[in-house]
Amino acid sequence: MTEAIKGIEKETVPGEGAVAATTVAVARTPTEPAAGRGAALRVEGAGISFGDFRAVQGIDLDIPAGEFLCLLGPSGCGKSTLLSAMAGFIQVSEGTLTAGGAPVRGPDPELGMVFQSSEVLFDWMTVHQNVTFGPRMRGVSRVEQNRVADEFLGLVGLRHCADRYPGQLSGGMRQRVQIARVLANEPGVVLMDEPFGALDAQTRQVLQQETARIWEASGCTVVFVTHDIDEAILLADRVAVMTAGPAASIKSLYTVDLPRPRDESDPAALRLRSRLREDIGEEVRKAMRDQGLDDRLDREAKGA
Repeated sequence: MTEAIKGIEKETVPGEGAVAATTVAVARTPTEPAAGRGAALRVEGAGISFGDFRAVQGIDLDIPAGEFLCLLGPSGCGKSTLLSAMAGFIQVSEGTLTAGGAPVRGPDPELGMVFQSSEVLFDWMTVHQNVTFGPRMRGVSRVEQNRVADEFLGLVGLRHCADRYPGQLSGGMRQRVQIARVLANEPGVVLMDEPFGALDAQTRQVLQQETARIWEASGCTVVFVTHDIDEAILLADRVAVMTAGPAASIKSLYTVDLPRPRDESDPAALRLRSRLREDIGEEVRKAMRDQGLDDRLDREAKGA
């Protein structure tokens, strides 16, 4: 069943009350991602449990090669857990998870992970040595290592920092080194776990713009975890909203059919922002009710 709601088509999908939504079409002139590098990700009926605790369940996502997907949802809903499974750090308890058609059974150079903290960089290595670490471990020649470092440091705008150490760089620059180090392995999929969450607002805005540019240039498939609705609208081809945990699932899926670079004041962007806020607000309130907090807050508000 399809229902038009203020410029957004809302389609109810069978199972777990999931909802798929697509923004109304607008004149779109995006830069197409570079061809050939991205790998498709497919998650079918995936569940992840830790003992008796069920973190996520019934996850179905079909992510085409080269797509930029943002995972959005309330705190503790299992976004990072799902991302860790995509990276091969943990195994799904049920269902299947494939990258490029092959089952994900563990960490793989095809699956690159960018963490929130830049402390994963090797402080005792220069920027150049950090970026070439993966190729060096694979036995790539020094000439090829230098080419890789030049290419990806150039892509993130840090060629001039090749001989510096991470401790000599700002937080934003260190995150760009981390992105370059991941891309140096030429992964088909780049997984990003709130990579700008610890940065100040100005640096975050710059890196959001840089991430969009790097994605378009690299052609990688990107799955990006965030709590920030505006960040998701700015970056994503599609936004998947998760329900509150435990046993979280996909609540809704939105296509961000807007031209790049994105204009946050675009009426379609504002409508999508409103729908995403509504979806997440419903889940936050559900989580509060489950914890017995919603009624308490209502009583406190009335008492005030």
